[in-house]
Amino acid sequence: MAILLVACSASSRQTVLDDDSSDAASGAGGNATSIGAGGNGFNTSSGVGAGDPDDNCSEAAKLIYVLSDANDLYSFKPDEKKFTKIGPLSCPTSMSPNSMAVDRNAYAWVNYVQAGLIGDDAGAIYRVNTLDASCDPNPLVTLPTNWYRIGMGFSSDGANTSAETLFVTGIGLAGALGYINASNQVQPIGNFSGSIAGQSAELTGTGDGRLYGFFTSSPVVVAQLEKSNASPLTVKSLPTVPVPNAWAFSFWGGDFYLYTASFANSQVTRYRPSDDSVDTNFIGDAGFRILGAGVSTCAPLEPPK
Repeated sequence: MAILLVACSASSRQTVLDDDSSDAASGAGGNATSIGAGGNGFNTSSGVGAGDPDDNCSEAAKLIYVLSDANDLYSFKPDEKKFTKIGPLSCPTSMSPNSMAVDRNAYAWVNYVQAGLIGDDAGAIYRVNTLDASCDPNPLVTLPTNWYRIGMGFSSDGANTSAETLFVTGIGLAGALGYINASNQVQPIGNFSGSIAGQSAELTGTGDGRLYGFFTSSPVVVAQLEKSNASPLTVKSLPTVPVPNAWAFSFWGGDFYLYTASFANSQVTRYRPSDDSVDTNFIGDAGFRILGAGVSTCAPLEPPK
């Protein structure tokens, strides 16, 4: 389940959410327990670029990537408020894209879903090269019932390791956390509890081993999750963020970026835990609807200097 990759140096700085929920579980130091560390998982070692010799992370692996409802892949530099179109995904499937995560080699892992008359009836994960949006010819993961439509995000297995895990949430099985194991299958972990019980979420992780969820409750919340049992370590309500019908989530430079849309283009909200600020007009109109976002564990933990 752990993914062995080249190392990316991690900062000791921790992003800590203001805990405004008594449902948050206690956790030593706020760090989630590693799941299956020791190289048990699928390997994503065929990289996009050599990267910096000091941290072995390419510049491409340090960007956020977002996916539009028109099936187009973009890179995103939040410090410049800049989206750059890469191109349309070329995955050989009639299913529709739903969610995305990005590994340390800057490959996007895209959840595709087949919507039936009475609900989703198929789902898979394809791997996409973020250089040109080209797609592997076959899915890496064929998803099981109730996990067809997922939220997803990579988190490193600790502060000083390059191993990482792809965590998933079952949108069709609301309130469940799992991960992709060594056999490229969903391994359930547990159900969300407390104020986030039964809620759907998108995920984002960090290079020092943390995992967070953006929960589309009313109001929406951002919660740090205990990776071993899905319990909330911290819960932060964001009442000024609209409850969306299309949403995505990423961490970058110590801040969280929430992409939300109802019936128009997405807006981007920046939540900054360091001063507890919420900027719902960080980008008022992205110019398109965003349904997936991914950031690798090579992304910076601190704001750029």
